[in-house]
Formats: sequence, C-alpha cells, structure tokens
Amino acid sequence: MWSSRSKSKMAKVATLVGEGTCVAGDLSFSGGLHVDGTVRGNIIAEGNDAAATVVIGDRGRVEGEVRVPHVVISGSVTGDVRALESVELAPHGQVTGNIYYNRIEMAMGAAVNGQLIHVSEDKARCLPPPEEREGAVPPRKVEKFHVVDR
Repeated sequence: MWSSRSKSKMAKVATLVGEGTCVAGDLSFSGGLHVDGTVRGNIIAEGNDAAATVVIGDRGRVEGEVRVPHVVISGSVTGDVRALESVELAPHGQVTGNIYYNRIEMAMGAAVNGQLIHVSEDKARCLPPPEEREGAVPPRKVEKFHVVDR
C-alpha cells in the first residue's frame, strides 16, 4: 500500500523513543524520529527540513500536536496532525483530532475521530499555528471516521 514515491523523500530514522519510555514536553527534531513509547507534548520538525519524518509505531502514543512534513501512524495520536507532505495511516493507526494533509494514504482498519482537511503545500507553509491566527474559528463538532473492509 505504501508508495515508494513518498518514501524516497523521507528521512532515515535517527532518533528513537523506545517502548516503555515516556517523554513529557514538546519534542523538536530534524531527520527521522520513531516513537514506540509515549510522548506527552507536541512533536515538531525543526527548520525547513522537508524530509523530516515521524513514525509512530504500533505501540507508540502521542498526546499532542504533530507538525512534520511526513507522518506514518501505526499507533495512536490524540491531537491534531499537520503534515506538509504526506500522512500514512496503517491498519491499526488511530487519530483523535483533525488531520491537515497534502497527501494521505489510509489502510483498512485505520480510524480518525476528527476532520480530514486537505491543505495544499503552498498554503500549509504560510499558515501560522492555529493559536496565532487572528479570528481563528474554533473547530466544529468532531465526527468519527473509520475505514472498513467490505
């Protein structure tokens, strides 16, 4: 399911938050990050690293916003996901929050409890974080979205 085109631009994983590890606070990185533990805070790619990638493994959990060009979710995220390039949701991937994406791939069994909002790459780079926007409209009622095999 995962296209080789999207993987060719992604960074190699250089940092690991291992299973049994809990990071409390925001995490900023460059290159690649793999989360098999828990992050209670925002995950943000530093600078203009267009290849920055975060992979949230099957047992990985994030409680905060994820702002990275490439995101692969096999575990769970409670918070908004903002990807300038791509979002990949694996069969057991779960997101409770809105997903802002340029390109998205979802496997059967992935779950999103929030909105899927397409944002072009140019527009996404210009948008400040939601708390900084003047007159920002609060998010609407969260809707549940599941991919099912028929």
